[in-house]
Amino acid sequence: MRLHHLELTGFGPFRERQSVDFEAFQRDGIFLIAGRTGAGKSSILDGVCFALYGSVPRYESGDKRLRSDHCDPEDPTEVRLEFTVGDRRWRVTRAPEYQRPSRRGGGLTTEPTRAELEELVDGVWVGRAGKPRDVGLLLDEVLGLNAQQFQQVILLAQNRFSRFLLASGAERQSLLRALFGTRRYEEYARELGERSKAAQHELDALGERARTLLDQAERLIAAQEPVAAEQGEAPPVDLTARRAAVELGEQRALYRLDTLARERAAADDTRAVAEAAHAERLALAKGQHELGRAHERLTVLEEAGVQIAVDRRRLQHARAAEVLRAPLEAALAADDAAATSDAAVASAEAAWQRVAAGSGEEVVADLAELVERLTGDLAVWTAALTHEAALVQGEAQVRDASTEATRLETDIVALDAQRAQVPAELARLDAELEAEREAAARRDPARSRQEETASRLAAAEEAARLAAAQREAEISHRDAAAAAATAAAAVARLLQRRLDGYAGELATTLVDGEPCAVCGSTAHPSPAEPADEPVTDEMLAAAEVERDATARDERRASDAAKAARERHAEAAARAGGQTVEVLRTQLAAATEEFADAERAVARRDALAARHAELAALDADAEASRTGLVDLLVAARTRIAALTATVDAARQAAGAARGEYASVAERVAHVTALRDAARAAADARADAERAATRAVQARTDADERIAASVFADAAEATAALLKPADMEALAERISSHDTQLAATRARVLELELELAGAPAEPVDTAASRAALDAADAARTAALRAERDAHTAVERLRDLALQIDDAYAGVAARAADAAAIARLADTVAGRAPNTMKMDLETFVLAAELEEIVGAANLRLSDMSSGRYRLQHTDARAARGAASGLGLEIMDAFTGQARPAQSLSGGETFLASLALALGLAEVVTARAGGVRLDTLFVDEGFGSLDEETLDLAMRTLDELRQGGRMVGVISHVAAMKEQLPAQLAVEATPHGPSIIRQDDVARV
Repeated sequence: MRLHHLELTGFGPFRERQSVDFEAFQRDGIFLIAGRTGAGKSSILDGVCFALYGSVPRYESGDKRLRSDHCDPEDPTEVRLEFTVGDRRWRVTRAPEYQRPSRRGGGLTTEPTRAELEELVDGVWVGRAGKPRDVGLLLDEVLGLNAQQFQQVILLAQNRFSRFLLASGAERQSLLRALFGTRRYEEYARELGERSKAAQHELDALGERARTLLDQAERLIAAQEPVAAEQGEAPPVDLTARRAAVELGEQRALYRLDTLARERAAADDTRAVAEAAHAERLALAKGQHELGRAHERLTVLEEAGVQIAVDRRRLQHARAAEVLRAPLEAALAADDAAATSDAAVASAEAAWQRVAAGSGEEVVADLAELVERLTGDLAVWTAALTHEAALVQGEAQVRDASTEATRLETDIVALDAQRAQVPAELARLDAELEAEREAAARRDPARSRQEETASRLAAAEEAARLAAAQREAEISHRDAAAAAATAAAAVARLLQRRLDGYAGELATTLVDGEPCAVCGSTAHPSPAEPADEPVTDEMLAAAEVERDATARDERRASDAAKAARERHAEAAARAGGQTVEVLRTQLAAATEEFADAERAVARRDALAARHAELAALDADAEASRTGLVDLLVAARTRIAALTATVDAARQAAGAARGEYASVAERVAHVTALRDAARAAADARADAERAATRAVQARTDADERIAASVFADAAEATAALLKPADMEALAERISSHDTQLAATRARVLELELELAGAPAEPVDTAASRAALDAADAARTAALRAERDAHTAVERLRDLALQIDDAYAGVAARAADAAAIARLADTVAGRAPNTMKMDLETFVLAAELEEIVGAANLRLSDMSSGRYRLQHTDARAARGAASGLGLEIMDAFTGQARPAQSLSGGETFLASLALALGLAEVVTARAGGVRLDTLFVDEGFGSLDEETLDLAMRTLDELRQGGRMVGVISHVAAMKEQLPAQLAVEATPHGPSIIRQDDVARV
């Protein structure tokens, strides 16, 4: 953090606006704020602290005494400070609450506290917060230090200069935690504590599982040994004895399983014997029954033998007739074909005679010669028929071509008339299009204005919504901050009460004649009384837990309020500072303007499209006219060619027509005559061939019948059967023969098997009952064996699970103990004998480094006598330890408390410690960089030599680019520090600040 510029108006002893340019001291690095006592030197530091935190180190009552008493009622009071943190430059302006004349009527009114925070962005100051509360919250984030920490590290003010040196361990821990960001180690300790609890819970769950498994095993053993349970044998209580009892129960279950297995084997043998006897009786009864049924089937089959003999003879005749089926059917078919051919000859002859008589053609016997002659004539006339058909088609084509030529001439005339109107229409469209283009050019600017206005309106509406959210977040932050402050105050009160009670606690340990641990005196004339209500560690711990919880709530509320402010500011910036109503009016106007431009664009596009369409139509019409002319020329050429072709076809058709109306008519008449003659000739040939085939088929059939068992064709035909009937008849005969033979064989076989057996039916009820009894006994034995086997497997599985559970308990117990030990150690509990938690341990390391840096200067300033020494000795009454400081006196070789130093010695030690703290914090990455340091008074308590050592120490700080401001009225310091800021009291009372060129040399 580096200061740049300070302005004080109506503040402290300053009435008029006073300015301090800290950058002017940048080259010197160290400067003196000089002035007479009471002139207002410390008020400059008060102004810095008030600007940053709204409070001053010298006043505990807030800002009510900050307004200058020299101000007239209408004079303003204000403090403005410019500073840099990191790479961001800020400007904060504050005004305390004060009375001013009322603007309406007489009297005074209260001017409320005012604050504003700005950031320099690209050379422009941008507002970041505009209310005291918002400014305070944002500055807490920017600075990283609260007011108390700022006054102990950067601004070493009067009466607070030695606070860090003389602070308690808890106060020193709070400051170091803020500077070094070590709160995460507190989170580590909390997380380890939660892990320790989780490990213990897991360990308890594993132990409970082991006990549950033992319970299950004992219940299973009791169920298997009801006699022992009835005798009231008490189960063992010790876990080891219980596990041994489970093992013994498992052995008993194995023995019981072996016994039941032998019983089940005996039951199996008994059942096998009964089953064999019963099977033998069943087989005998079955043989008797089957023999009776076989005799019955044999009787039925023998009675059906007469009909089977008749069927066998019928089948033999059918098979003999089947051989003659094809010759008989062929003879019948040939006779039918011959009769059909004779009828066809008669019909064809009659048709030929009719056609010949109608055409005047002579009926001749040799029809084949006539057919050949007529076929030759038809070939000549058919060629002429083609010319006749082409004549009709050609005449039609000539007419069509003439019609097409006439149409083309008409279309060309009409097209020329239409094109004559196009130039005037194009000129009119050009004029209208030019007018619409100018109006359409305004569309894009209108659209941009509409979109921009709509975006700003949306941002304004969003800002209106976010304003309510911001108010709610700020109220929540206010409440959380109040709760945090209340909790912190409660902790402070408890600490103060405890400090106040230390004297009484110490007095209880005093013994007459023995030295006091504080003053060393052996006399104790007035020991302090112990407090009525001492503050316990539990009370402090509970209050600190509440303080930390409310602090976390306050940070969360602060983050939420900051986010709400940023969202609202961003939305308001996007809205451009306009209200929703104004932007809605502007949007309506922009929308109407854009709609007018859109309509102009539509008209322009329509006119352009019409113009392009008309020009394209004119070009198409020109091309069409050229095509029509070409088509007309082609049509006229085609008409001439078709006319010549028609004349040639007309001459050829006339020669072939003869006395007929047309060539087609002559060809049709002669074709009918030729076809009739050809049909009659073909019918005569077919009839002759059919008669020959009929004679041959009849002769073959007669010969085959004569060689068969049949007397004639009628007898053979009567013996024929359908294939399916013949196959069914053969199957019936074969089936009867097979069944009869099989039945006779089975009867013989059964009679041989039952030879010597009683004739009366065998009774199987007794053997069935014996088998059922043996089977029931076997089933019971199997069930008992299965239950015993299940119990053995269950006990064996439970035993394994119990062993695994106890192994898990043993393994987890070691882990849980290690985690608990680590958590207790990190939290500062036993076995941590130093009562030092992890965060304190880390801070102790940082404190040791701070002490090391401080001793480099304190040794020089005290001529080697004093050195700061970090001590981790345990605090009294079990309080947390690890951040103690004491002074090692080289003269005595003994360490003593810092409170035992004189005023000058305390100043030197405090200065060295403050400088060491500043160096260590600056060197830490991510820490707060302390580029500015103020020291207010304390130099007057030093002798000349010690003062010279202290000044050399401060002068060394310039090497790191740090700027140090020293407030003092010691004359020797004015001579040693050429860069000075003079505070002078005017004769009329108010003070002024003088910073001229001499002071900046």
